[in-house]
Formats: sequence, C-alpha cells, structure tokens
Amino acid sequence: MIVTVLAIGSRGDVQPYVALAEGLRRSGHTVRFVTTTDFEDLAREHGLDVTPVAFSVQSALAERSAQRAVEGGGHGASFAAFARIARTGAQALARSALAASDGADVVVGGLSAVAVGRGLAERTGVPFLPALNVPVDATSAWPGALFPNLRLGPRAASNRASHRLTRLALELTVRGGGDAALVGVLGARPLPRWGVLDRLLPPSAPVLYGISPAILPTPDDWPASRHVVGTWFLDPPADWRPGAALEAFLAAGPKPVYVGFGSMGAEDPEAAARLVLDAVEAAGVRAIVHRGWARLLTHDPPAGVHLVESVPHAWLLPRVAAAVHHGGAGTTAAGLRAGVPTVVVPFHGDQAFWARRVRDLGAGPAPIPRRRLTAQRLADALVAATSDPDLHRRAAALGERIRAEDGVGDAVRWIERTAAGG
Repeated sequence: MIVTVLAIGSRGDVQPYVALAEGLRRSGHTVRFVTTTDFEDLAREHGLDVTPVAFSVQSALAERSAQRAVEGGGHGASFAAFARIARTGAQALARSALAASDGADVVVGGLSAVAVGRGLAERTGVPFLPALNVPVDATSAWPGALFPNLRLGPRAASNRASHRLTRLALELTVRGGGDAALVGVLGARPLPRWGVLDRLLPPSAPVLYGISPAILPTPDDWPASRHVVGTWFLDPPADWRPGAALEAFLAAGPKPVYVGFGSMGAEDPEAAARLVLDAVEAAGVRAIVHRGWARLLTHDPPAGVHLVESVPHAWLLPRVAAAVHHGGAGTTAAGLRAGVPTVVVPFHGDQAFWARRVRDLGAGPAPIPRRRLTAQRLADALVAATSDPDLHRRAAALGERIRAEDGVGDAVRWIERTAAGG
C-alpha cells in the first residue's frame, strides 16, 4: 500500500504525522511524507521519504505582524494572521501533494491539509482520510476548540454557541487558503460560501482523531464515522542520546521543571526570558528552558537553569517535576503521557481548549493566558505544580492510562481499511 501523508504547520502540527507515517512504514507500507522545509530533516531522521513543500511556517510566524497577533492572544488578529499564512502555505502544499499522490492508494492529512486532500481526491480519485488532532465536530460534552471559555448563561447554551463560533472561524480560515489551492493549483471545485466543513468533513465520511480517549473520550452525540484512536506519539530514534551537559544537569540536583513555548514567538524575547527566569527563582526550582522559535535566552543562563535547543519530549518530560508550555495539542498530550503536572500558558487558537482540559482532568493548576502572564503568577503555578500531592497523583494515573493506548496502531488499521475500500 502506498500512503501519502500531508503535514504542514508548526512542529506540534507536524510531529504526530511523522509518528503516524513511521507506524505505517513499520507495518510494511510505502509512505510519501509531504511537509514544509522546516521539518524535512525531522522526517528524514525517522526514515521517511520526504516531498518538501517550498514554504517555511517558522519564517512566516517570525514576521513581526504575526508575532504581535499570536502573542497578543486576540481571536480576530490571530485568525487573520493564520489565514494569511494558510493561503500561501496551501498553494505550496497542493503543488507538492499533487506530485506525491501519483499512484497512491490513500492520502491522509490533518486539518491544515483537509482542503488540499479533498481536492486531490476530486482530481485523482485517490481516497482521502482526514486524520485530525483537534476536535472540530460539535458536541454537548465540551465547548468548541477555539472559544472554550465563552460564557453565555447555562453551560449547554455556551457550548453550542462556542461550537458555532469555532466552526465559523475554521471555515473562514480554511476557505481563505483552500480556494487558492483548490482552484488555482488542483483545478478542483471552489469551496462553498457556507458549509465549508460539511463538504470537507461530511458526517457520513470517516474521520480519525489522533487524540487520547483518556484526555477526550468519544462523546455520545458524535457521528459513528468519528473515531478517537489515541494520540500519535513520536519516540526518539533508537540511537538518540542526550548531550552530556543535559544528563549532568539532571543528575546534579532535584528534578527540574521544564519550560518551553515551542513554535510561539515573542516580540521581546529578552523580556520573555527574564520573566521565566524570575519565576523560576521565585519558585525556588531548577529548570530546563527550551529556546523554541522565540529564541529565548541569548546569554548563558544562571545556575540552576539549563538551556536546550531540541530534546524529544518522550525522553525529557518523564524526567522533570512539572512541565510549563503553550498548550499545543501535541505538547499537552506528551506532558500528560509523561504523568507530570502541567502548567499551560495558552497564546491563541485551540491552546486554551487544551489548557481547560488539563484543568478539568485535575492534572495541573489553573492556566495562565499569555497576555496575563507575570513572573509572580508563573512562580505561584510552579509552586503548586511541584508541591501539590493530589496534582501529582492525578497526573501519574492519567499518564498510565495514556501509555497503555496504541494510537498509531489503531490509526494504521483504519488507514488500511480505507485504502481497501472499507
């Protein structure tokens, strides 16, 4: 079986699909992995055949206007910024995906690739299987992923309204990038003015959710075509080893906390770094700080703080006392899988949704939105995360449940069924 996997976005968007593609390859299938230049090396490290997309999400997010929109946390500004990025990225993705899908048995892609995937199916007849790691189907069980904290009276009414707003925001974003790719590159039908998601993700067609059912159980009111199969975790290559300095730091004292905001930028990286260092000092903890795309800490860190560029979460997070991050779907799942308390600092998009899930699951203290983040608030959260025995007990129990799942294996079986026409 030949499978084309489309993966575009930040590292948190792409990494789960590397894990899925790796699982397909281990099962004996030929995989063509389509991703941006940002993550071409990551995919090749895991033995994948890569078709690069001539587009850099990191460069697009590094633009000052995008950083301001993302860090500010406002819905309108951040959605507009991502719509602009999606428009250029979708066209580049479509060109690469068209070449990589020639002769394929099935195409698999996430939310950022769903319009291109459907367009490919229309043009080539190759079946497309959406494989998402953010919930987009409405339910009364939880609010919409982009407006999780909406308050409009009773909870049921708030949930319904938040799903409608989430759907509208997604449709505007997808249509902004999708039409340019569908019509201009693939020669497919343009997206409708209304009902974009109904066309791309119809209730009658199967959709895989690469989300742990321990984090988000399948709700009773979802269509039977929706399958929550478990998170697609990417473990490091068998020969991967940490640097000697990191191992020495871990061994030199009590477990540190991890602080990293991944692909989130910062208008003032030095101010963001000072805030983190002040919080760590006030909380009296050691810390491993990930520089990320914001390039935090251009100078040597103080004693008790170790700086890392890129370390697999699957290796590092089980070795820390607590994790502080931006609440991306993949990073949240990795922290919960490790069984450590989580402090979420959501910036934009679905990050507030995952922050709320962490709180509701009792695996971390209350989240701190980026626009409200101060050194004192972060220090207080770090103290709670490292000293509350109930948080540690609940986080550890949740981690055990997640580690018992086989999200990649279950997804591979669904993909095989789709390719076989089942």
